[in-house]
Amino acid sequence: MVEIQLGVIEARYADMIWAHEPVTSSELVKLTAVEFGWKRTTAHNVLRRLCDKGLFQNNGGTVTSLLSRQEFYSLQSRKFVEDAFDGSLPAFIAAFTKNKTLSPEEATEIRRMIDNAKED
Repeated sequence: MVEIQLGVIEARYADMIWAHEPVTSSELVKLTAVEFGWKRTTAHNVLRRLCDKGLFQNNGGTVTSLLSRQEFYSLQSRKFVEDAFDGSLPAFIAAFTKNKTLSPEEATEIRRMIDNAKED
């Protein structure tokens, strides 16, 4: 399983890229100046780190994702369940719902996901 660790700021920057992609690195400099108060060099350095981690690519100044936001967070979720619950999805769900009741809509959606994920 691919493991990509992101800090809080890197995650916010990644979300910004996913929301605007394809986006030019020049546009990212402008966006990060407004959102984070960053200078151009900071925007480029963090972008380079995100590219080195395998999330994005910067081809000719145009930044696109190598992993979609959904793919990335799916990998992170699987890694969390693997590490924290020895890969047991039922143990994760038990912990998640221990002090929380599910609405009928949530329960229906979870049943639907389970039915779609079952092996035939």
